[in-house]
Amino acid sequence: MKERPILMSAPMVRAILAGRKTQTRRIMKMAKRGTGGPPFQIDGKTVCSPYGVPGDRLWVRESWRPRQASTVYYRADSYDYHHDEIRAGGTVPQWRPSIHMPRWASRITLEVVAVRVERLQEITYLESVAEGVIYDRGFEDPRDNYRSLWNVINAKRGRGWDENPWVWVIEFRRTR
Repeated sequence: MKERPILMSAPMVRAILAGRKTQTRRIMKMAKRGTGGPPFQIDGKTVCSPYGVPGDRLWVRESWRPRQASTVYYRADSYDYHHDEIRAGGTVPQWRPSIHMPRWASRITLEVVAVRVERLQEITYLESVAEGVIYDRGFEDPRDNYRSLWNVINAKRGRGWDENPWVWVIEFRRTR
């Protein structure tokens, strides 16, 4: 069993904590070869999952900031500052990006249940729900809500829904 970090946004952390999110999709980087999983053939290239194999663990990195005595505040908890947290001079401590979260500060550990590759638009109704999206009456189908979420995160990088990129689909269960 190997452990690897995985970045999650505050809304996705909240969905994991609420038990709504049990899978995630990540854009496949065709030039980068993973180290932990069985090989997949995609467009004539062999790629391996950078997210491991069933039984491996992913520890969630999220926006955070240290507190006294090795404790941590998490951005996903919508923490409001208390007067005792304001530094001398009246400054408020800054949030640290998830990419800089050390392992000891992570509060969520996920066990990989399955890893596969597919085109983004192959996501089903039930998989959209497993991605943690909240059904919104403004959308007929949770896939529409997921498409909207995907575009908010990825379209600015040229990897929007309409591009239909290859993605890693990581199914997981929370262990901590």
